[in-house]
Amino acid sequence: MTMNKHLSSFLLIAAGAAITLTGCKGKKETSSTPDSRGEVRIVEYCSGPDFLTNGEYFRASATGTSPQREIAKKIARQNAEATLARAVEATVEIVAENQATQLGFGTTEEATSKFNELSRTIVNKKLTGAITICQELTMTDDKKYIAYLAVELSGGELADAYVEGLKKEERIRAEYNYDQFKDTFEEVMSTYRDQ
Repeated sequence: MTMNKHLSSFLLIAAGAAITLTGCKGKKETSSTPDSRGEVRIVEYCSGPDFLTNGEYFRASATGTSPQREIAKKIARQNAEATLARAVEATVEIVAENQATQLGFGTTEEATSKFNELSRTIVNKKLTGAITICQELTMTDDKKYIAYLAVELSGGELADAYVEGLKKEERIRAEYNYDQFKDTFEEVMSTYRDQ
């Protein structure tokens, strides 16, 4: 009987050990963290909701990389201004197309062309006045500078400059409703607020 008892105890211990070993072996990490997968968090300076175009300002963010600090900053500024110019031109194009259909002279294409030409001139002049609203500078392990930059341009000031430019266009001046232009411009700008 004692041998039977020892055998039962031995079998019970062996079964317990087998279950324990299987349980340890079977446990695999089911939820991995970004660090355990080799991911690295990237910090994007001068970007995010505070640096997007809204109902009052056109905004753009960009970066520039160079072994020379000032060149990195210059590249970031040029990239931000180019992005800003595209956003402004796209908005003004929407307004211009809307307004061109309401003009009583020539073809819509002729009017739209005139508006777009004026738009490019005004945007180029106004971009020099774009305000830097964020600027950060970092250096990589291989000694390259990365400049982060965000700029903004007042939508109201741009609309005013556009209206002044339109007043100088003889063919448009006679037929154009400036208040309607401003209203349409503000309406298009307000769509950015809702995004």
